[in-house]
Amino acid sequence: MTQWTTGTCEANGVRLHFTRTGGQQPPLVMLHGLTLDGSCWRPHARELEQDFDVVMPDARGHGSSSTPATGYTYEALAADVVGLIQGLALASPILLGHSMGGMTAAVVAAHHPTLLRGLVLADPTFLSPETQRDVYAGGAAAEPHRRLLATSLPEVVSDLRARHPHRSVELVHSIARARLQTRLEAFAVLTPPNPDFRQLISAIRVPTLLIVGGPGGVVSREIANELQGLNGRVHVAQIVEAGHALHLDQPERFIVIVKAFLGSLGEPPQARTR
Repeated sequence: MTQWTTGTCEANGVRLHFTRTGGQQPPLVMLHGLTLDGSCWRPHARELEQDFDVVMPDARGHGSSSTPATGYTYEALAADVVGLIQGLALASPILLGHSMGGMTAAVVAAHHPTLLRGLVLADPTFLSPETQRDVYAGGAAAEPHRRLLATSLPEVVSDLRARHPHRSVELVHSIARARLQTRLEAFAVLTPPNPDFRQLISAIRVPTLLIVGGPGGVVSREIANELQGLNGRVHVAQIVEAGHALHLDQPERFIVIVKAFLGSLGEPPQARTR
């Protein structure tokens, strides 16, 4: 096991905090969803660190990253990720994102076709315009979070353990801390419209794994199959027993699927030239 480190990187005018497993392995950047942070990937990173230098940043407005007054769009979040990749000099990284992080990763891949080696999208926020409007609903989604910020860490932990008894104590505490550190400004990312996900998928030029859940997930199997038809580089996997938080609901299945895809990518270009 390598010695994990934490640090900050100035990217796109934002100070991004990250945790990194380190080592000489190929880089893998993991992007979290709304109200989580990079620490919530720690159990998954332990399963991947033998083969990858795993970088887990906190998005703007989350965790220990800075909170600018504006810039909570997917284009800005994607620019943050590009700045992080360039700032840390990550050569041909693989990008993995869940939910908000999945949409962000898709924007990065579509707008920077030569930057990445591969892409994993875990139930990204590929929402119809109608659903986007329902989710946003004039800012109503932020109100429960506003109330949560007035509660204590033990209260949030107790609630999460009651609702998710099968999740590890470590993970529950990571999620609880991440939620309490998520600033209200971050909810501006829910403001419609999202980028057109069909256009994004059509523009991607790297091998891509789209993982979807069952009932309760964002991306249905039908939409996943449609996206696969738009771009032959897209591979689809489904975890029927999981909802939107498929990497938390079924972490073992999730890691098996991700590892199989990552293994199919082969060695990165710099490794082949040694």
